[in-house]
Amino acid sequence: MADATTRFLEDLDRREYEPLLAKSSGSLRLDLHEGAQTTHWLLRIDRGRVRVSQDDREADTVVGVSPALFEDIAAGREGGVAAMLRGDVTVTGDLRLLLQVERLFPSHPDARGPHSPYRRMRAEREVQ
Repeated sequence: MADATTRFLEDLDRREYEPLLAKSSGSLRLDLHEGAQTTHWLLRIDRGRVRVSQDDREADTVVGVSPALFEDIAAGREGGVAAMLRGDVTVTGDLRLLLQVERLFPSHPDARGPHSPYRRMRAEREVQ
């Protein structure tokens, strides 16, 4: 079975269009660092059209994070912005693009706020 990271990113690529990113354009590269090894995921966004690959190319935004932490973020067990504020995630480039993409991640089951029901509904749909 694929891990939460792979499931989340491959599902995003399969959808091809994400309404929450309809006003967003740019590229975001995830650098998942574990020791000397780095796995790359590149998200290219063009007004909601999303393509995901494992290319190591230049990007408008580069996010550095451990694979274990990103797994928790992709599964909704950890908040990406909270991890960034703690210094567990590094970001270079266009922070605005990261904040727009962050809305796509599932929230923690106990989270409260305006996006929580939508995220919870999306997470439930992905499990089915």
